[in-house]
Amino acid sequence: MKKLYLLLTGLIIVTSVAQAQKIDRSKFVSDSLDNYINRALTNWRIPGAAVCIVKDNKVVLMKGYGIKELGLNNKVDENTLFMIGSNTKAFTATALAMLQTQGKLSLDDKVTKYLPEFKLENKFAGEEALIRDLLCHRIGFRTFQGDFTFYNTNLTREQVIQKMSLIKAAYPFRTKWGFTNCAFLTAGQIIPKVTGKPWEIYLRENIFAPLGMMNTLALTADITKSLNRTVPHTFVNGQLTAIPYCQLDGMAPCGAISSSVNDMSKWVLAQLNDGKVGQRQVIPASAIEATRQPQDYVGSVTYANGEMSYELYGLGWFLQNYDNRQIVSHTGGVSGYVSSVTLVPKEHLGIVILTNTDVNNFYEAMKWDIIDAYLKQPFRDYNEKYLTRFKANQQRENAEDKKLRDSVALNRLPALPAAQYTGKYVNELYGNMTVTQGMGNDLEMRFEHHPKMYAHLQPLGGNRFYVTFSDPVLGKAIFPFTVVNGKVTSVRVKVADFVEYDPYDFKKVE
Repeated sequence: MKKLYLLLTGLIIVTSVAQAQKIDRSKFVSDSLDNYINRALTNWRIPGAAVCIVKDNKVVLMKGYGIKELGLNNKVDENTLFMIGSNTKAFTATALAMLQTQGKLSLDDKVTKYLPEFKLENKFAGEEALIRDLLCHRIGFRTFQGDFTFYNTNLTREQVIQKMSLIKAAYPFRTKWGFTNCAFLTAGQIIPKVTGKPWEIYLRENIFAPLGMMNTLALTADITKSLNRTVPHTFVNGQLTAIPYCQLDGMAPCGAISSSVNDMSKWVLAQLNDGKVGQRQVIPASAIEATRQPQDYVGSVTYANGEMSYELYGLGWFLQNYDNRQIVSHTGGVSGYVSSVTLVPKEHLGIVILTNTDVNNFYEAMKWDIIDAYLKQPFRDYNEKYLTRFKANQQRENAEDKKLRDSVALNRLPALPAAQYTGKYVNELYGNMTVTQGMGNDLEMRFEHHPKMYAHLQPLGGNRFYVTFSDPVLGKAIFPFTVVNGKVTSVRVKVADFVEYDPYDFKKVE
């Protein structure tokens, strides 16, 4: 779900072959990978990571690196749990494809056949949407649209589906791809309608247990009960900081799973072996094939070798062509974690990379260096290129934030007395928000569906306020209040793009 500096596509940076020959590509995995990873963890300031490579039905590498939590000497191992975010989506799509092979549903059934309460603001789209549309992000929503309302909130799955009818879709139905987390939640809610079992129980009984993924957890509420788990981290004012686990069980089918590289190796091995574990068919081959059929166009990509290609989306998987091979992959991001899962079926190659900070592109860069090693491409050190770009972006963002903090330090007065900004505000989609006065002219916002989170507002002069959230994942922003005839009428709320790109306009009602 998250950030997604992200997470949707990895931009491949073009480098010259002359620059790229620092490491013998043929020995990269066998001789150089440990040093590569340990250096990357230091440079990116990643507390812990776990990596698995499978090739030709065998595990080539399975190892933990670094620590579970900053400041503690608890080392990551192959069974340590990480949240995997949107890598959950492939499990949900596969489960529904399995039910199709059993004749219990069709991916081309209308959503309302199973969820008659499902409605969209576009009435036609709500009536005609297929299960397949939910699983390939083409119901008309913009990427992450609605996620501030749904992400890490106290809404139930049923309430999320109900609120989807209030979202004004950015695009006409089936005309443009937009990464839609609430659509996957809706798809997952069809599973109990046809099996009588909740999404999490169905996955545990029909995918996790048969594959031997005995440590994998479907719900975020369960990760704190595990003794062998990482802690999520992000940066707060330049300092790497442990943060609380996000609560995603109200959106579970789109991003709630926690797993280890040991368990994920079993998922990847089955994916590369047509759903078999040994001679036992756990996942029907037709179900795997159904998830890898292109459904929608995402964008174009130019690789470092000069090759140009398209990025497509299947059902829970991104699909690309690289060096005449299909790449089946997905990334995942939630508060404090980013990860990637990559399959190269023609090479019988699978790569899993899990990290416990959400501020890195290592998880994406490393997979390309590993792929190049196996495809006998030159070593290009994508990690170094991604890191250079990241640091430049970080310096720019820090400079912009410093300007705002310097403006706050000037103690500029707001255009109106602080008390006039206080009161109750409402957004049709989100619900209620209240503004109260803090120290001096500072304000505080509290949001109905984020009971543990608040926003601190400091005046920048006029009707603009510099905002920091108690949950650092939501970022920093400027909130402008609208004033008409000397009275506050509304405020525009914007959280970090990691959560949602669109702003929310809250109208003052009291």
